[in-house]
Amino acid sequence: MEPVLGTDRLIARPWTLDEADLAAAYDVYSRQEVAQWIGAPMDPAEIRIRIERWSQPTTDPTYGVWAVEERSQPGRPIGSVLLRPLPPDEEDVEVGWHLHPAMWGRGYATEIGSAAARRAFETGIDEVFAIVRPGNERSSQVARRLGMEYVGRTDKYWGLHAELFRLRPGDLVDARQLRRYATR
Repeated sequence: MEPVLGTDRLIARPWTLDEADLAAAYDVYSRQEVAQWIGAPMDPAEIRIRIERWSQPTTDPTYGVWAVEERSQPGRPIGSVLLRPLPPDEEDVEVGWHLHPAMWGRGYATEIGSAAARRAFETGIDEVFAIVRPGNERSSQVARRLGMEYVGRTDKYWGLHAELFRLRPGDLVDARQLRRYATR
């Protein structure tokens, strides 16, 4: 499957309904360490429903929720990266990352988040937002490493009380600077 995004160490590609993708998604989204920040843990049936939705073509190819893989381990998703319009009016665009806890601390979220933000900016989007639940220091740190500005607390999106970070093209941290966050 053709990658949508790529970095030196990672690729992002569309999710599929094959058993390997379903198992990998379940392994990420059923974990309490991940689920506590994005909602309740997902069971296999909910994973299938989400991947069916994520794997459908969108009306604008800028947007999607994509499987993230290490280039050294093709075919084995380690999480997701996303670009999507936000409710209520779909004018704001979210950039997000959900990675397996075993992959935390390697700079992967920052690396793939940067690639997703760059994709948004290359298509003419003038700012992206990260929505971070209060207390999720790891995601707040990723947002800051990307060059995102803390905007404040909001409940604008889905009624969630969240910390909001904004990134504009000129604030995106250069990919060469991001390498210092890699521990491998």
